[in-house]
Amino acid sequence: MSADTRAAIGIHTVEPIPPVTTTTSSPDGPLARGNGTSEPDDGPDGFPSEEREPTGFVAVTLAELRKVVWPSRQQLFSESVAVILMVSLSAAAIAAIDRFYHWGSTQIFR
Repeated sequence: MSADTRAAIGIHTVEPIPPVTTTTSSPDGPLARGNGTSEPDDGPDGFPSEEREPTGFVAVTLAELRKVVWPSRQQLFSESVAVILMVSLSAAAIAAIDRFYHWGSTQIFR
């Protein structure tokens, strides 16, 4: 089918998009490090990161615990009260429904 025929019936061809390649003109850019040298990895700002990643399980665990945002004493208290209140209300509602069904079953199956 010719290009004119395809255009006449509404078939359009699209040229494929070439793959994106990253190049750099800097001699010490990210592609230039592939020569097996043991330079440190770049940090998020492009500069070599000073801090090494922890390697052991305990070290990784402690590093993650340092990232945690711990609640204040007031937040901990108010959220604990809210949880205890909601659990108590839920338990009371379940107990009320259970007693109702128990009462209903005793009325039916005397």
